[in-house]
Amino acid sequence: MRAEAGMPHEWLDDDAGPVVRPYTLTGGRVRATGGFDLVAYVLADRDAQPAAHHDLHPEHRRLVALAARPVPVAELATGLDLAVGVVRVLLGDLVDRGLVTVHQPSAAPYLPDNDILKAVVSGLRAL
Repeated sequence: MRAEAGMPHEWLDDDAGPVVRPYTLTGGRVRATGGFDLVAYVLADRDAQPAAHHDLHPEHRRLVALAARPVPVAELATGLDLAVGVVRVLLGDLVDRGLVTVHQPSAAPYLPDNDILKAVVSGLRAL
């Protein structure tokens, strides 16, 4: 166990890392209420009051704090040092409570035709 200020901390282990496993943070859930893309931007509501929701984990509150400015889902996972799947579930909780909004990237409205792509490749080869 790691000692902090002379006292061992029961939730940290030098070899294993945090003793609290990710599934405990999500209550055993593995899917979020919404499918969030890695590059989707998350933004906290300006009036978000996570402290008013007493059943939120500290990780929920940290997500709201990190999302004070628009931030991608992948960056949130890095900031919390959690798996993306766990962050997606936690974000689903926050979206359901209206504390954050998730802005998904827009789908490509137009994909080029195969004939156009072949013509481009042929043109590049001719150079």
